[in-house]
Amino acid sequence: MELHGKVCLVTGGTRGIGAATAVALARKGADIAIVARNPDEEAAETKKTIESLGRRCELLVADFAKAEDSKRCVGETVARLGAISVLIHSAGGPVNGRLFEITPEQWHGAFDIHVHAIFYLCREVIPAMQKQKEGAIVLISSTAGIRGIHTNIAYQVVKGALPQFTRALAREFADDNIRVNCVAPGVVRTRFHAGMTEQQRKLNLEHRIPLHREGAPGQVASVILELAENDYITGETFTIDGGLTMRIA
Repeated sequence: MELHGKVCLVTGGTRGIGAATAVALARKGADIAIVARNPDEEAAETKKTIESLGRRCELLVADFAKAEDSKRCVGETVARLGAISVLIHSAGGPVNGRLFEITPEQWHGAFDIHVHAIFYLCREVIPAMQKQKEGAIVLISSTAGIRGIHTNIAYQVVKGALPQFTRALAREFADDNIRVNCVAPGVVRTRFHAGMTEQQRKLNLEHRIPLHREGAPGQVASVILELAENDYITGETFTIDGGLTMRIA
């Protein structure tokens, strides 16, 4: 897909991987709608960066756990920028706790933002993509959804759902030339991993990650950009983890 002049909706696009992706898309000439639940100075800075590249940028507020917010957000994007050609779903956050530590509300909340939100968004975005006979959707999973971790069962389950969601959507809408892919980052230097102790970081770098270094948001964004542009990739999940998931011990 040629991205110049296209409209991209990036949820969670105000910080971390989402922000890096939004800026990367803008550098390719796309106009961007970035969405956050609680916009802050970081959101304003991301918007400013995109506009400095000569592209239009709308900063929207939405809670994608609510179907009505997804509908409104897509409607506002179309009204202000035009039909959406690319959807990147990066919104989400950690859900820590083992089986008997998390509450039912936390369990359902994890599904709301990580899984149900994609269901709502895709139902709003895909009809226009079908009319255009072109579209690209990229979902952000995690290596936690591929390998077992003993401290965050809900997060693992919802992130594990995204690769299958990807395959199902990709197969269903291939005839409409709508491609759906997924990325599964490992340990990336974002606010998400800011709470790691020095002991945890040392364990990662010395023993768990074969490349012995953390990733950067831009490294994930570059893969997302390729998945938006390359029109012969669909239904795939790409790990970006320094080799973390290839370890067997």
